[in-house]
Amino acid sequence: MPGRLGTRVLVYTWAMLVVGCGPAPEPWEESFHEESTAVPTWSARKEAPSPEGGLEVAPVRGQDEERPRPVPPMFQPGFHQSLRWSYSTGAVTFRLKVPVGRAGQRVRLTFRSGDGDLVLRKATVARAGPDGSLASAPVTVTFSGASGFSVGKRVRVVSDPVPFAVGFRDELAVSFEVQGALSVSAIMALPGSSVRSGAYASVPGALGGTPWEKAVGLMTVDVEGPPSRAFVAVGDSITEGYISDRDDTRRAWPSLAEAQLGVPIVNAGVSGQGFYDALMNLDQEVLQLQGVTDCLVLLGTNDLSSLGTSALQARMSTLIARLKPLCRPWVSTLLPKEKANHGDYNVVKTQRLEMNAWIRATFPHVIDLEAVTRQPDNVHLFIDGLEVDGIHPSVEGHRVMATEVVRVLREAGIQPEDGVQPRPAQP
Repeated sequence: MPGRLGTRVLVYTWAMLVVGCGPAPEPWEESFHEESTAVPTWSARKEAPSPEGGLEVAPVRGQDEERPRPVPPMFQPGFHQSLRWSYSTGAVTFRLKVPVGRAGQRVRLTFRSGDGDLVLRKATVARAGPDGSLASAPVTVTFSGASGFSVGKRVRVVSDPVPFAVGFRDELAVSFEVQGALSVSAIMALPGSSVRSGAYASVPGALGGTPWEKAVGLMTVDVEGPPSRAFVAVGDSITEGYISDRDDTRRAWPSLAEAQLGVPIVNAGVSGQGFYDALMNLDQEVLQLQGVTDCLVLLGTNDLSSLGTSALQARMSTLIARLKPLCRPWVSTLLPKEKANHGDYNVVKTQRLEMNAWIRATFPHVIDLEAVTRQPDNVHLFIDGLEVDGIHPSVEGHRVMATEVVRVLREAGIQPEDGVQPRPAQP
């Protein structure tokens, strides 16, 4: 029998990081946790050996050899708010105008009750139109096949997947008829939203009623699409987006960075929190998120007057250790602080500088937001125009922070997902 050319079969194995999440197996303790030094591998490709004797196959074109096999779509967060507080109401309909930082063909909504029982009778999702109207027909949301649910206090309820196509940075109108206690944000995060007494979740026109700008009830919008990098920002009011009388999650640095970078960066900031509160609520507010790959951490300014430097460092180390199974942590230095609302300001100044020096020397992925917001000749003062009260960034301050976050992440090789067009920061 004439000889043949040997043939090999190239088998490419594509592995993708799938992040599991849920409550931590052990209660939080105020101590150091041993940190893993392993670096997550986001994808890998291997060549498998040919079977003994080889196989006869049709020739494969050169360009096909490098073509990856399609990967199944997955749900990852496109919107999130931690909703630490509680609000009780009679039978009303909320219509929230929600920005979504991820494209896909199906959505899944997560609601959370407040400090009491909650009944949700009906929910719909549509594209947001002007003045509280809908720009598309409302699509009914179900929960284990039912139109609503009834739960006790502080319970998360995840909807069934809803066939509903969304694009990057689309704004959705999520309408829901509820009665009871809902979780709620501390600041006015969602301008353009409203509330009205009665049942109006399916009304296509403007809802009417009363303007309502706090994030309420709706905790997360997951979007099913091709797997991608997905970020969550963990922090306090600086991250949540407190800007005095101009609060809006769209103006907060995570949202501005999302628009420029072209990948989802959802917001888990909570006004007023320090490390203790963040650690105690981490399971419900952050670790429950599915499909997160990276975490941005800007936290500690509220603890500067009440904890010593060693305690600050221990709590930051504990937070990062708990986040590592979920995501790759990126840690920011603390912003200038021109005053102290509590405690000795001289202590605050000293400990902030010590904390920042330690952050720069300790973590492999640092975003130095102090460096781009401080005055060149005074590390304790903001550059003029970048703050509103000596502690919180202004709209321009958030823009400067977002630009630096994007610069660092792009230098690390993080680019927009296929088909996503980054957008300039909004004024």
